[in-house]
Amino acid sequence: MAITAALVKELRERTGAGMMECKKALVETDGDIDAAIENMRKSGQAKAAKKAGRTAADGVIVIKTSDDGKAAVIVEVNCETDFVAKDDNFQSFADAVAERVLNSDAADVDALMALPLHEGEDTTIEETRQALVSKIGENMNVRRFQRINAQGVLAAYQHGVRIGVVVDIDGDAEMGRDIAMHVAASNPVCVDESGVPADLLAKERDIVETQAKESGKPENIIEKMVEGRMRKYLAEITLVGQVFVKDPDT
Repeated sequence: MAITAALVKELRERTGAGMMECKKALVETDGDIDAAIENMRKSGQAKAAKKAGRTAADGVIVIKTSDDGKAAVIVEVNCETDFVAKDDNFQSFADAVAERVLNSDAADVDALMALPLHEGEDTTIEETRQALVSKIGENMNVRRFQRINAQGVLAAYQHGVRIGVVVDIDGDAEMGRDIAMHVAASNPVCVDESGVPADLLAKERDIVETQAKESGKPENIIEKMVEGRMRKYLAEITLVGQVFVKDPDT
């Protein structure tokens, strides 16, 4: 029987397991979804699936940089509680996932989860995740990752385990780290005004115009008020417009 995408999707929805695990289970049962579920329960995947609906809102950020400094990855791996986020097994898993991202060409999370956690081994990242869920008793997942190939110099900064920044800068690494630290503290939307999404600008302008009109001032004054507030808003959300955290006068 042909294993269709719809069949894989249905099994994922019913078990909470990963795409590759669902496809493998269906191949083994020649497309019999009930038999696939039974086999997954027997293998322990069902225990992990029971927890799949629980929110994994805690976790860690891991940053890895290649030995030559030409590439870096930043990965977010989630769990349910701060307690598990500090667990050695969880942190070891997150670290290994980041290492795998750095040394693979996986385009997205689904492709990544199908790869072996360690080069030369058979156990996939998804299989390791499910085993860890069963062992620790919390839902966890690899939420997202970003791979950065340097055009200039790469610099990174982490604030605890929840915030991480990688900067690609045409300059020196020390300046790059200072800027990464600033990004972690100030969370700019983009580098400069040219990168601000049009819909975000339109939404903010609408809010500012509504507020200005409620002042009851003449139209020409309102227009100046709107432009002034928009300039201030753009300065607040763009990296180059923000006040530098290490020197508030700059």
